[in-house]
Amino acid sequence: MTVHITVARADHIHQIANIWHRGWHDAHDGIVPDTLHRLRTEESFLTRSKDRVQDTLVAISNQGVIGFAMNQQDELNQMYVSEQARGTGVAHALIEAAEAHLREAGYSCAWLACAMGNERAMRFYEKCGWTNQGRRPVEVDTQDGPFTLDVWRYEKRLA
Repeated sequence: MTVHITVARADHIHQIANIWHRGWHDAHDGIVPDTLHRLRTEESFLTRSKDRVQDTLVAISNQGVIGFAMNQQDELNQMYVSEQARGTGVAHALIEAAEAHLREAGYSCAWLACAMGNERAMRFYEKCGWTNQGRRPVEVDTQDGPFTLDVWRYEKRLA
């Protein structure tokens, strides 16, 4: 599979939102509070994708967008790969591109939040050289305002 990673454009927004919605529910169903689960609607992912398109890198194949990564300051804020692209190396390419983007922005250390219980993501981040710094509360954005969620905080030196 040939994959190209580039900065997202407005015409990618619906594909990003679809991957994000499906991936988030696949990874978080049963491990986050029901209140947050109910707030993560298709519309909420579409709104957030529109708001964050300028901060997003996309992985594109002949099938269209198959994955994305969003940076927010020194944080790798979101990263998801479509179901059909899992296990193909797309996630590794995306995280490397996101790390390079953070490094180019001047950050020597980056962090990310991993929902507690998301073992698949945890194994992936550790395989990519990220270190679990322990349990931390973070505020995640929702259409009803901030929601506090306990996560594993991962960090990686970029320099």
